[in-house]
Amino acid sequence: MGIFSKELGIDLGTMFTRIAEAGAVILEEPSIVAVDLEAQKMVEIGRAAQNMLGRVDEDHIQVTRVLRHGVVAYYEYTQILLSQLLERIGGGFGFIKLRPKIMITHPYGITSVERRAVHEAALDVGDAQLIPQPLAAALGVDLPIGTPSGNMIVLLGGGCSQAAVIAMHDIVSAETLRLGGLDLDEAIVTYVRRKYGLIIGLPTAEQVKIRIGAAVPQDQELSIDIQGQDQVSGLPKPLTLTTGEIVEAVEDTLDQIFETVRRVLEKTPPELASDIIDRGIALCGGGALLRGMEKLMTQKLGVPTYLVDNPLTCVAEGACRAQDLYKLLQRNLPQF
Repeated sequence: MGIFSKELGIDLGTMFTRIAEAGAVILEEPSIVAVDLEAQKMVEIGRAAQNMLGRVDEDHIQVTRVLRHGVVAYYEYTQILLSQLLERIGGGFGFIKLRPKIMITHPYGITSVERRAVHEAALDVGDAQLIPQPLAAALGVDLPIGTPSGNMIVLLGGGCSQAAVIAMHDIVSAETLRLGGLDLDEAIVTYVRRKYGLIIGLPTAEQVKIRIGAAVPQDQELSIDIQGQDQVSGLPKPLTLTTGEIVEAVEDTLDQIFETVRRVLEKTPPELASDIIDRGIALCGGGALLRGMEKLMTQKLGVPTYLVDNPLTCVAEGACRAQDLYKLLQRNLPQF
């Protein structure tokens, strides 16, 4: 596909922004910016900005996520992030001048004001249309959503968790819980503070979650050595955490997510619910990679749940594929 005819799918997420072209992700960067507060100038974006989290003087440099719970929190920063990411893949001035066609995602059920913020940020860099993330994810994992049969997808993102039942290219029933992977990290931080009297940062908690975290007890108990700050003395102190402790730490947060999925199932018409029991629930998003997540969801809901092949990239890939299906999807997409 030439530079003059770029059609892009953008998954604008709380944790990462992913850009797909021709059905494949071509760029992935954390949705983070670093800003010099005195000069009001962007210092870094993406991974370079992420590496500055907790390591700079916050009175001079603000390092922040441009989205909170899946919605735009800093409009101007979001515009700059999108613009610079698109420059990276488009060859600079010529690409931006010619404006690509963009299909950009948003969480299901956000307000019209929140949708408009996403739309206008994308309009700054291209001709933009919006698509709900569960619908994009379903396209990205090749669910047969163009049929009258029921398909259920659960998307566990960094800022929010979404459950949706889809048929005939439309969302039949769905809910969004503004709680996700970042809340799992915060649950680990809280657990360590309460049990051991140590303070750890969110980046450390995230690494603990990734390296040894699980939703259910594992046959092989993993462990990790970390450093925390003693609440009383303020001095660094070593600590060893185990998988079992992380299971305990995240239990309450996961229960809230499962309750949201259960409510969506309860609102689903019986015929579609029967299809879902036969086909199972498709599980995607970064939170789906927590060890044993699909097993725990199956136990909690009594409905077979499976991890999709491309849990991290399916939303961006599906948004890209939605460009070709726009006429079929148009009546179910937000219009401005």
